[in-house]
Amino acid sequence: MPLIERLPKKQRHQQLLKIIEDNPFVTDRELTRELKVSIQTIRLDRMELGIPELRERMKQMAEHSYDQVRSLPLDEVIGDVVDLQLDKSGISIFEIREEHVFSRTHIARGHYVFAQANSLAVALINDEIALTASADIRFLRQVHLGEKCIAKAYVRSMNGHKGKAKVEVFTYVGEEMVFQGNFVIYRSTGEDHIEGGM
Repeated sequence: MPLIERLPKKQRHQQLLKIIEDNPFVTDRELTRELKVSIQTIRLDRMELGIPELRERMKQMAEHSYDQVRSLPLDEVIGDVVDLQLDKSGISIFEIREEHVFSRTHIARGHYVFAQANSLAVALINDEIALTASADIRFLRQVHLGEKCIAKAYVRSMNGHKGKAKVEVFTYVGEEMVFQGNFVIYRSTGEDHIEGGM
């Protein structure tokens, strides 16, 4: 088996910057696997380059890069919204903790993974009232205690006169997709009477 050659520091730094630029939610553990160095090396590299740890990067994104949610209070969105462009796209992050898993298996209860995607789909809608009309969902793999779910939502179409929007949500753990959902969201625009719930 051939030896894995370590990249020179300058090249490693360039690669580290590119990886984080492509995926700001990458963890130090994932970086160790990708760059084939120790976690201490990754932490030192980040410090030298002035790159904050994941939690701080998420906080900075949440503070600077999104429109105001109109359809529901921000604290009712499951997960931390880190990017939101109303009627276009959004990203939220949700860490699976003890209270979200089955005690025996430490596997996340599906309704939490669904709730993250559903609430993000509703939060994307630029309207005072937005409710889920229907959802076509697929769980692609189990999510475990301690994993971070990154949901990415995209508004695929707006039907103004009928007051509906189609929103597609993909949830990832690392690079692996774990959930996919297609949501139809009622918006108050053009609707006299709305039934359903979030």
